[in-house]
Amino acid sequence: MIMNIQTVLENDMVKLVPLEESHFEGLYAVASDPLVWEQHPNKDRYKRDVFKVFFEGAMASGGAYLITDKKTGEIAGSSRYYNLDATNKSIEIGYTFLGRKFWGGGLNHAVKDLMLAHAFEEMDTVIFHIGADNIRSQKAIEKLGAVKTGEVEEAYYGEPACLNFVYQIRKADWPAH
Repeated sequence: MIMNIQTVLENDMVKLVPLEESHFEGLYAVASDPLVWEQHPNKDRYKRDVFKVFFEGAMASGGAYLITDKKTGEIAGSSRYYNLDATNKSIEIGYTFLGRKFWGGGLNHAVKDLMLAHAFEEMDTVIFHIGADNIRSQKAIEKLGAVKTGEVEEAYYGEPACLNFVYQIRKADWPAH
């Protein structure tokens, strides 16, 4: 069975729905804040033309989600599954960003818990690539139990390669397992 990476996921805090073209304007309103991208590899994603490339990559991935806050219904950001490897039972989660008003309130943790729980229904390993300068995301993923396993030059969709740290969580080691 191949994991369905385009299903609605939700808990008490967040709802993740498959990303659609019609979500662009609402998502860009969140992404247009330069501070959202301060630690990300591409610090210019707040610019409409640069974000458009990011959004096109999200749509092309076939595994991107729009994140909404369940309490307010507001668009909080986006994340995605990508590089599903059925043979090795692994998948990657990343390209996550949240609007600043959603930082520090547990929303990112709630998103990752949902995505990990769904992934571990069929996968054994979840991998994350996080920009070498993105300390905030590195700390957040470590709190979920991810372990740094390496470093790689990664070229995001339509962007130049940059140094990323590779983290992983194995199903057997996942704290929520």
